[in-house]
This record gives sequence, C-alpha cells and structure tokens, in this order.
Amino acid sequence: MRFQSQKVAYWFFATCMLLLSLQIVYGFIMGFARIGFDGLHDYIPFNTARATHTNLLVVWLLTGFMGAAYYIIPEESDRELYSVKLAYIQLISWVIVGVIAIIGFHFNWWEGRKFLEIPRPLDYLVVVNVLTFLFNIAMTIWEAKKRSTTQLVLFFGLLCAALLYLPGMIYFDNQTLDSYFRWWVVHLWVEGVWELIMGGILAFLLIKLTGVDREVIEKWLYVVVGLTFLSGILGTGHHYYWIGTPKYWLMVGGIFSALEPLAFLGMAIWALNMYRKKGKDHPNKIALYWTLGSAMMSFIGAGFLGFAHTWPAVNQWTHGTLITAMHGHLAFWGAYAMLVLAVISYAMPNMTGRKLFTGMSGYLAFWASNIGMVGMTGALAVAGITQVYLERKLGMDFLVVQKEIVFHFIGMLLAATLFTIGITYFIVDFIRHGLPSNEAVGKNVGDID
Repeated sequence: MRFQSQKVAYWFFATCMLLLSLQIVYGFIMGFARIGFDGLHDYIPFNTARATHTNLLVVWLLTGFMGAAYYIIPEESDRELYSVKLAYIQLISWVIVGVIAIIGFHFNWWEGRKFLEIPRPLDYLVVVNVLTFLFNIAMTIWEAKKRSTTQLVLFFGLLCAALLYLPGMIYFDNQTLDSYFRWWVVHLWVEGVWELIMGGILAFLLIKLTGVDREVIEKWLYVVVGLTFLSGILGTGHHYYWIGTPKYWLMVGGIFSALEPLAFLGMAIWALNMYRKKGKDHPNKIALYWTLGSAMMSFIGAGFLGFAHTWPAVNQWTHGTLITAMHGHLAFWGAYAMLVLAVISYAMPNMTGRKLFTGMSGYLAFWASNIGMVGMTGALAVAGITQVYLERKLGMDFLVVQKEIVFHFIGMLLAATLFTIGITYFIVDFIRHGLPSNEAVGKNVGDID
C-alpha cells in the first residue's frame, strides 16, 4: 500500500467477512425451512430470516464499498486519507447500527418494506453515518493535487447512492406511492449508481492488474457510465407494472429494461479487452480472476437473467416467484459481491506484505464459490419455472406448489454447501494474511506504474 491511512480499509474488509458469514448462516436457515426442517421457527421465523438475509447482503456490500473507497481514494489522490480517526468512528457507529437492526428484526422491530426494513430511527443514523463517510472521502479528494476519472466516478457513485436512500424514507399511507418511491432506492441503487461504484472499482483494478494505459481504461469508463444512465433510470419502470401505476410504464419499463444488459455487457467486454491488451502479467492472478469474473458474471446474472424475466409479457407470469430469486442471487454475486472480493484479494497482499495468492486455496475459493452460486441459480431457476407453470398456468394452490418443488431446494442446499466451502477458503486466506504491516507502506505487490 502506498499510504499509512489505507490500513483503515482492512477493518472494513474484516467486517465484510463477518457479515457475509452471517448472511450465509441465515441463507441455510431459510433453505432448511423450505424442505421442512424448520426447528428454529419459534425463534427465527422464515420472514425474520429472510429480512435478515437480504439486509445483511446490502450492509456487507456497502461495508465493502466503503473499505474499497478508503483504500482506492488515497492512492488515486496521491495523499493520505483526510481523517483516519473519523473513519474508525464511522465504522464503529456503522456496526452498532447494523447490530441493532438485526436484533430488532428478531423482535419484529422493522418497517416491513423489502430491502428497507430497518426502523425509521435507524434510518436517520444511517444517513448521518454515510454523510460522515462521504465527508471524509470528499475532503481527501478536495485537498489532493491529483484528480482522476476513476476517483471521481467512484465518489459520485457513492454520493448518489446516499442521496437515493432519501426517497425510501418518505412516508406514504398509499401502498402504490410507497412502492413507487421504494424502487427509487432499490432499483436505482443496484442498476444505477451502484454500477458507477462498480465501474470506478473495476477501472482501478484493471489499471493496477493489466498495465493498460489509464487513458484507455477511463475512456471505456465513460462508455459504461453512459450506458448505465441510458438504461438504468427509466428501466426502473419494470418494477411498476403491477402496483397500480399508469399503463405507459409497461412500454417504458419494457423498452429500457431490454437495454439494461448493455451496461453489464459493456463492462464484460471492457474488462476482457483490457486483459487482452495487458502490458504485462501481474503476479496476483487471484485478484485478476475475481475482477474478470465479476464483469462476466454480472452480465449473465444482472444483465441476461434480468432481461429474461422483466419483459412485460413474461413478467406477468414470473412476477413474485422464485424466478426473481434466481436473478437476484447471480446478479448480486456477479456485479457486486465478486467485485468486493476482488478488491480484498488485491489489497490484502499490499497491506500485509504476504503473497498468499501463489497458493491453491485462492483458486479453490474462486471456483468452488462460483460453481456453487451457478448451481444455486440453476436450482432456483428450475424451481421458479415449475412454480410459474403449476401456480400461474394450472392454477394450483401456492402452498401445494411449494411442496412440489421441495426437491429443487435440496439441490440448492447442496450447491450452497459448495459455495460455502469456497467462501470459507477465502475467509481462511483473509485471516492468514494477518494484520496490515507498517513495512508494507510505500509499495504495492507487482503494480505496473
């Protein structure tokens, strides 16, 4: 690592690993409940496990983005972080809010709005926390003598993510209005401004790992940003089909949803093209695997599978079924989770000076987790298609259909076990790296300057 203050990122990454582990635990609780082993129901009902599982996903990804920013922004700005003390205060308060929210879910203290379940008092604390984070990052950039497109795209992605949290805090008595603005948060995060964050992190990693000229990579970054805004904003309309909004959203949502895969396809082509043009081989192949894998898997999960069920003629049958879960799992994994793991894989050797990427465990983590996630996606896809046919076409009762697709959840649990083995390897490697070392300051392993 180039600067002492970049060590702050380690503690955000460590928190990530803890939250990811907890998310997997709640995933298994739901999976076993689906096949009839619901012994924890009196303590952790299915709806509690589901809310906890999905919110842990959002929190650990945001924690990863914060850690990535604290690592990338000083390096891109060519100066120390504005305030290390403020970063630690922000992390501690972030964790406290998260712990209170998770405990609250188990006592039915929540708003009941998917992905935005945390109670209103905690919403205000989240806003204060994120503003503190943005202030620290903004001041680092403001006082820097160096500017880059990568740095600014990452910052404005984080800033817009914070601003788009606010519509979800507006209170409505009307369910349609509430759902309408809730999707401003959820959709415009994951298929809008989070893609800017993804683009900024991806650009940084490609610059470091491929040796391609920064100017070339950042020109591609402009293309990705343009595709994101072209499709993502009006693509929100595919969430409005069946909630009582005007019928024109069928056309608007359908057309722009069809364009949404372009941004992810652009990222995949961009990453592969940069790799093909690489100046020289970087020794950290594991980080490169996660980086290129994120670009490709995001196109499949977020782009292709998203389009496959958001076209109005299809969505009228698949809406609210396991088809959505199929898309969601691979989309979040490819677009964001793999990218956070890519940043961690790149940063850890630089922060600790330990070159563990030369061993087999990193490759096992990559392949086991990816094959496991593809297996889970496949199981959910088959279960979802079966559900659509039996429930929506043949008119069978919902609970009867759920019993018919139990077998597919057994397959999903087997795939989830393989996925967990891969993540376990990753976490073990993370622990083996140890704490950041002062001796590692001033240099990066294998970087091409």
